[in-house]
Amino acid sequence: MSEAAFAACIVIPIYNHKDAIGGTVERLSVHRLPLFVVDDGSDEATQAVLAKLACQYRELMTLIRLPVNGGKGAAVMAGLRAARRAGYTHALQIDADGQHDANDVPLFLEAARAEPGAVILGRPVYDESVPKSRLYGRYLTHVWVWIETLSLTIRDSMCGFRLYPLDAACALIDSVDLPTRMDFDIEILVRLYWRRLAFRAIPTRVTYATDGVSHFDVLWDNVRISASHTRLVCGMLLRLPLLLAHKFMPRKSVATDESAKWWRAAERGSRLGMSLLALSCKLFGMRVTALWLHPIVAYFLLTGRDARAASHTYFAHLEQAAAGERTPRPGWRSAYRQMLAFAQSGLDKLNAWSGRIDSSDVVFDDPSAFEALVASKRGALVIGAHLGNLEMTRALAASGGHAKVTAIVYTEHAKRFNSVLSTANGEFAKRLVQVSDFGPETSMMMQERIDAGELLVIVGDRVPAHESGRTTDAQFLGATAPFAQGPYVLAHALGCPVYLFFCLKERDERNRERYRLYFEPFAERIDLPRRERAQHIAAWAQRYASRLEHYCRKAPYQWFNFFDFWARPRKAITRGITHGDANVRT
Repeated sequence: MSEAAFAACIVIPIYNHKDAIGGTVERLSVHRLPLFVVDDGSDEATQAVLAKLACQYRELMTLIRLPVNGGKGAAVMAGLRAARRAGYTHALQIDADGQHDANDVPLFLEAARAEPGAVILGRPVYDESVPKSRLYGRYLTHVWVWIETLSLTIRDSMCGFRLYPLDAACALIDSVDLPTRMDFDIEILVRLYWRRLAFRAIPTRVTYATDGVSHFDVLWDNVRISASHTRLVCGMLLRLPLLLAHKFMPRKSVATDESAKWWRAAERGSRLGMSLLALSCKLFGMRVTALWLHPIVAYFLLTGRDARAASHTYFAHLEQAAAGERTPRPGWRSAYRQMLAFAQSGLDKLNAWSGRIDSSDVVFDDPSAFEALVASKRGALVIGAHLGNLEMTRALAASGGHAKVTAIVYTEHAKRFNSVLSTANGEFAKRLVQVSDFGPETSMMMQERIDAGELLVIVGDRVPAHESGRTTDAQFLGATAPFAQGPYVLAHALGCPVYLFFCLKERDERNRERYRLYFEPFAERIDLPRRERAQHIAAWAQRYASRLEHYCRKAPYQWFNFFDFWARPRKAITRGITHGDANVRT
């Protein structure tokens, strides 16, 4: 995550710690991070202290008052929600009583920048001030957490010094009825673990003041924690098959909310699983192997919350833009069919590169434009999309000795699957060029290939990792969506013809599935006059978006962008916020 996209703040829940809060705020203020102090129904004396601090640190501190004492969990949740509404991406929770070492704040921030989607936990390092009963009593909870997660990852679930990725934390808070007292700190971590977030630990010094005020109720808080563990153990048993399966899957250590770009999402699935499917294709054929896709897709459907949400958004836009035409209804069934089509396209790619798909299985809708281009021996830029199966044509071109079709890909987003394809055919990697942006070196390399008569295939429905800001808006499926400027800037620099290319799986007149190629002229040359550059780019992007929409309607299940394509950038962070359930003062 870039520095511009990372925005951290501090959330401090407080209940009647009037003597300690001043020192805590003072020690934290040196880090110049915004402070959200949540007063959980404190007495008048504490309220007076907080009011003075709010005036003293008015540039940093936002004071949120809850009308009645709801418990530490309620205060933390109010603070996390307020921070997220204000535009922050991460929140560092720290207790008000001064037990935690404020000097360790930079360590938490550094760890979060390295892994924006991970939960950063404090691992307490106690001195002699810690009460032995508290020290040893914590281990009973630790053991239960290890059982509930089937993992030793969360070494300490009770430390109140931790940093949350706000989108993941707030999504959980808004969808699950979490406890509001001392058991909150434990339960939110277990449930975030179940949602497959990564966890990292930071050793941090913890001290107990001899005159410190503790609000831990030995009887009732232990009862609540016991009830929480009972719920969590039951939840673990219900999730047991998934938790065991997750042992073989990478956990999320990057952001996955709507502000996270597609290229930050980790590729799901293991290389071993993909290799086993490849072996099955070789031994048993396509039809038998295709049967395995149904339980595999069902698993990813159940566990892929973000992909399901993105699929629902896509089909909702498709339905809205259909103007009375029949389209798939948003929901589980449409998401399943879309994911199944994606899995089947992967098998088709594998079979094509393995030489098990005949050229007769791929036909041109109208070959005239392609034949004329080949006859001219000119190079060209070909803009495709994550629609259908672009890789089919590249595989057939390589197997037929016409290896002048080169794919330009933006990242190593599917490196495990690509490594399987490379094993199937050595030509795969030779005509696959990875780029991170369209800088001068990239343009020179592409110009050489164009001059040699190659066809460079890129996609127009994704944005390179380092060009996340270089987009232009276009109307797509009835709503405004950001499209990359890169293809049109590149075409202008190369000065070559530009074509659109889509490869869709369709049924022919004999009800046989075949791939149909749509290859159409887009521009003989794209010129971008300096003074009207933005308008021309927007016009070309809109033309591309219109053609993409046409083919999405033609094959609605075959657009494989499993992220929110219409998501807008976060609004600028502001100091003023509103809160529906509390009085907010700055």
